[in-house]
Amino acid sequence: MTTDTISPQHAAARRVTDIAVRTEGLVKAFGDNRAVDGIDLVVPTGQIFGVLGPNGAGKTTMLRMLATLLRIDSGYAEIFGVDVARSPHVVRQLVGVTGQYASVDENLTAIENLWMFGRLQGLSSTRARKTADVLLGQFGLEEAANRPISQFSGGMRRRLDLAASLITRPPLIFLDEPTTGLDPRTRGQMWDTIRDLVSDGCTVLLTTQYLDEADQLADRIAVIDRGQKVAEGTSDELKSSVGNSTLQLDLLDPANLSVASDVVRRLLQEEPVLTPESGRINVPLNQADQAADVLIALRTAEVSVASVSVRKPSLDEVFMALTGHGTDSTDDQTEQNDEVAR
Repeated sequence: MTTDTISPQHAAARRVTDIAVRTEGLVKAFGDNRAVDGIDLVVPTGQIFGVLGPNGAGKTTMLRMLATLLRIDSGYAEIFGVDVARSPHVVRQLVGVTGQYASVDENLTAIENLWMFGRLQGLSSTRARKTADVLLGQFGLEEAANRPISQFSGGMRRRLDLAASLITRPPLIFLDEPTTGLDPRTRGQMWDTIRDLVSDGCTVLLTTQYLDEADQLADRIAVIDRGQKVAEGTSDELKSSVGNSTLQLDLLDPANLSVASDVVRRLLQEEPVLTPESGRINVPLNQADQAADVLIALRTAEVSVASVSVRKPSLDEVFMALTGHGTDSTDDQTEQNDEVAR
């Protein structure tokens, strides 16, 4: 897009575009280290798109480039068809950003914070106040409207942060690890709020290091590790990539683990995962009914089983299979770069 201005009508037209975010070969380097290393993304409108990765994977750096807060070193990015690098001020009209750390002023009350954000974004004083009242009600903060932010809990601050990003009702919301540090109950409330945003017509690009958060919220998930996208798909598609299901067996005698492993290898040509301390064996299955074949073969080999269960793979297992480490792992240099980006 080459125009430097955008009318309200034009902005509304962007909201019904099929693609909210598109990136091709997106790169951001800090010295010799590429914090974001050639990432391609396509985020459809009207969805929650999750970007899953450990601390320091480059998630925040990527989000800050898309939000025009960091210069793009190379590659291409557009928001509702608007070139991020060429028309950053147009992009800023189309997005709201909630970062990992509260951006509200602790010396002001909740209503004063939202009024201030409204005024900074060009609303009249009266409209800013009305908008603040509506948002406080929407996020369940009306009773705390005149309370200083210093008296807010972590969950209340996060909700107020999110409310501030919605002052002008942008069609696209960037949420950078929005539930970091929240207790399970408050996290659940935030999840409900995020779902409500999409129901109201917003598109959400969500970064997270929490596997359950991506599993619960995201329509599609991009897995990022060390600045690169290593996989993308729905939660079920990603889980299927490491097997349709897993057979978990607890052997009556842990000494039989070696025999049981040989049985699995011969039968399924799969390498089981062993836990010698507990006598447990996990067997990846391409089809759930293979579990019966394994149990029959073990009985024939006179290997007794204490308990058995069949379950789908978790996103944790997917991440381990894709990257070789869990989401609590981090690369020190990339972590430092993400901190600089913030």
